[in-house]
Amino acid sequence: MPLKKADIAIMAFCTGLIVANLYYCQPLIVLIAKDFHIDTNVAARLNYITQAGYAAGLLFIVPIGDLVERKKQILIINSAVVVSLITAAIAPSFFVLEVASFCIGFTTVVPQLILPLAAHLGEPERRGKIIGSIMSGLLLGILLSRTVSGLIGAAWGWRAVYELAAVVCTLLLALMAIRFPKSQPDFKGTYGQLIRSLASLLPQPVLQEACMINALGFATFGAFWATMVLYLSGAPFHYNSGQIRLFGLAGAAGALAAPIAGRSGDKGNPRSAILIGIVMILTGFVLFYFFSTSIAGLIAGILLLDFGLQAIHISNQTRVYALIPEARNRLNTIYMTITFTGTALGSAFGIWLWHFGGWPAFCIGGMSLMVVALAIYGLYHRRLTAIYRAKVGL
Repeated sequence: MPLKKADIAIMAFCTGLIVANLYYCQPLIVLIAKDFHIDTNVAARLNYITQAGYAAGLLFIVPIGDLVERKKQILIINSAVVVSLITAAIAPSFFVLEVASFCIGFTTVVPQLILPLAAHLGEPERRGKIIGSIMSGLLLGILLSRTVSGLIGAAWGWRAVYELAAVVCTLLLALMAIRFPKSQPDFKGTYGQLIRSLASLLPQPVLQEACMINALGFATFGAFWATMVLYLSGAPFHYNSGQIRLFGLAGAAGALAAPIAGRSGDKGNPRSAILIGIVMILTGFVLFYFFSTSIAGLIAGILLLDFGLQAIHISNQTRVYALIPEARNRLNTIYMTITFTGTALGSAFGIWLWHFGGWPAFCIGGMSLMVVALAIYGLYHRRLTAIYRAKVGL
């Protein structure tokens, strides 16, 4: 049965609210440090502990969707999310909070289970649009979660954030149980065979190109949001954290472009949208470099960065899901793990460039990453164009 618009909207809604669990801790570090009487540098470990849990979940949980009924897996894992959030809310010590944070990351892979489910149930001619719509919810959840967490934490304390998140995920559990359709897997074998089969998917040229270009695109995303705070808090702007947070609204506007990127991939060769996305990000960094003291220039650059990233990501995700229908969860594991690695390395790269040569060095570094993406696109162009033309009968 084809997915209805209401089903897609519910999936996007659930995806955005669940993925937010990964980022709630970031504005709460100071409050947590005060509560447990520890240094803020120690409390900041929660950021990468949560992300490490997420990386582990991508590798060990997401592939199971090719082995068990997908709706059942989503409900079980989301139940574990609720338990993890409650544990964080009542944590009697920082160590318990660390363990709970890892578990929150490990189980908050539910959005990466919803996306293959939607791709499996959606019609091929609408798959890009469907993925784009759900990605809008995911990206809005990422971009708005920090603001919401900071406001609630300041008003009622950091534990209230986790308590509210547990309530929200419990309500979502009921909603998903009622509205999500079932989807039976095709893989026949054991969990060990499932994990070992990941290596057999790597020779796919479409997957190779998608992973490399996506990792580079998300590296620029991670580098920008890690470095922007340092830049805007200093000369010539001297903005406080509240003012800097408003720039996230521009990012949220970019997230709303995801369905447009998805539709463009449905109408023709999705590689065309990928090329446009690379050029948009490159142009954004050119604006960052030449209009570094202009707020309008920075906002225009952010919009280009986010629009370009959505064009790349949605188009790549649509291509990857179309490769081997019975292996969508495993393909998503490889694709998102490499993408996530690119984001993390990009954040470190951006901060290193900032300390090395300030904002100009950061901008040149971002441009360089997109030049590498263009080179990869060119290397795969003839081979993948031939594959695409053979597929559509040109």
